[in-house]
Amino acid sequence: MDRKILSDFVGHAGKYFLGGKYVKELEKRFCNYFVVKYAVSFNSASTALQAAVGALGIGPGDEVITSPYTMSATASAILSNNAVPVFADIKEDNFCLDPKSVEKLINKKTKAIVVMHYAGVACEMDKIKKIADAYKIFLIEDAAQGVMSKYKDKFLGTIGDIGAYSFHETKNYSSGEGGAILLNDTKFIERSEILREKGTNRSKFFRGQVDKYTWVDMGSSYLPSDINAAYLYAQLEKADVINNDRLESWGFYNSQLLSLSNNGLIQLPFIPEETTHNAHMFYIKTRNIAERSDLIEYLRKNDVFAVFHYIPLHLSPAGQKYGVFNGKDIWTTKESERILRLPMFFGLKSNEKEKIVQTIYDFYKS
Repeated sequence: MDRKILSDFVGHAGKYFLGGKYVKELEKRFCNYFVVKYAVSFNSASTALQAAVGALGIGPGDEVITSPYTMSATASAILSNNAVPVFADIKEDNFCLDPKSVEKLINKKTKAIVVMHYAGVACEMDKIKKIADAYKIFLIEDAAQGVMSKYKDKFLGTIGDIGAYSFHETKNYSSGEGGAILLNDTKFIERSEILREKGTNRSKFFRGQVDKYTWVDMGSSYLPSDINAAYLYAQLEKADVINNDRLESWGFYNSQLLSLSNNGLIQLPFIPEETTHNAHMFYIKTRNIAERSDLIEYLRKNDVFAVFHYIPLHLSPAGQKYGVFNGKDIWTTKESERILRLPMFFGLKSNEKEKIVQTIYDFYKS
């Protein structure tokens, strides 16, 4: 943490450790930088997503269409509001929801679509928003991996009715654990705050809108701590430096591995023209799961830690118990068995990147 910010935090800490000065400063920064009317911070992206679904009034008997290739928190946010997650297939090229698959699943019970911008690369938001508008259902963006990414001229998380960010330790900008929702519609802001504040109107009390606060609805304790917010605030002051560093590493991988892609040995990430990504991750696709397993082991033996990603949710025990995959699983399982994520973090050194690339080449030469 920046020493100046740490000193300031220590100087003012005590009165409001939860939801204090830096939480409020973060929310102002989110609104100004991402050009939204409201931002509400949370102690995790999981609770932020829960509040996003809850703020829209989604509840028992409702269905919400989402991606099966995402963190369990996406589906759990739907379940926590007693709704049913309905999984649609992803696209072949970039692990994002397939709009055609989504539209086929809409029925009278459908209340929302939750897109997940995988690897900080935008879904086809024009098409998906058009579908949501046509059927008069809500559109929620799980932009946990998408801070600083854009679709056309808009930041991810600001296009749908509500967007959610993550500041988990694995994300580009981290508070250790944290999240936020972004929104522009006044009618959803109060409900979001109530859900965050144990079901009370405490936020209105602190703004002087009521003379005392009381229990008004269901809710829980989702406020982030001020020290976590201060830790994140210091990083956001250097957001462009962090973003550019990651983009440089992403570009190095992409250019140096192009020969293997051209020879049909691997596939590189696909970035649509209308998107600006944030280098959240760099992955390759191997030809099959057996080759991926062999490559992971080869890299491990050469001190390179590379991993695959999600087990598709509809194949998990909880997904089979609580969720529904309607339609055909054409790409989700197949593509999930090919993906391999390479090391990607701020400050990745040139010699480290060179070793990783060379080790991959050595594998395909052997």
